[in-house]
Amino acid sequence: MDRNPIPPERGLTKSAETRHEELYVLDDAGMELIMGRLLQVGILLAATVMLTGGVMYALAHSGERSDYRVFTARPIQLRHPVALLGGIARGDPSAIIALGILLLVATPICRVIFAVVAFAIERDRLYIAISLTVLTVLLYGLLRAH
Repeated sequence: MDRNPIPPERGLTKSAETRHEELYVLDDAGMELIMGRLLQVGILLAATVMLTGGVMYALAHSGERSDYRVFTARPIQLRHPVALLGGIARGDPSAIIALGILLLVATPICRVIFAVVAFAIERDRLYIAISLTVLTVLLYGLLRAH
């Protein structure tokens, strides 16, 4: 008779029983499920932060007239992490929008990091190497100086 009346979640398979504890191993379906959820949560979080910043920006600049003949760039301070954090702490709408964009960029990077960890747990050296290569290319593209 099964001591655990709750069936394992989809993507988890029973591997062994050790002293009254059942161990579950993450299979491919479980990895895909977690990676999908990671992407969904990242996108929804980024969209929520950007929408919040956009509404704050619209409310803060609602009375201003726009002159589309002259381009006005955003302050360069938002490109530096310390200034960005300071802007977020002050509630600067442009900084909050920039945070949403950073979250959007970080989402696929987190997915690749999760893939590296999951493949390391499975001890799949080929896919660890491929995932690390993809992660290296992503980080190089993100962090390289122009």
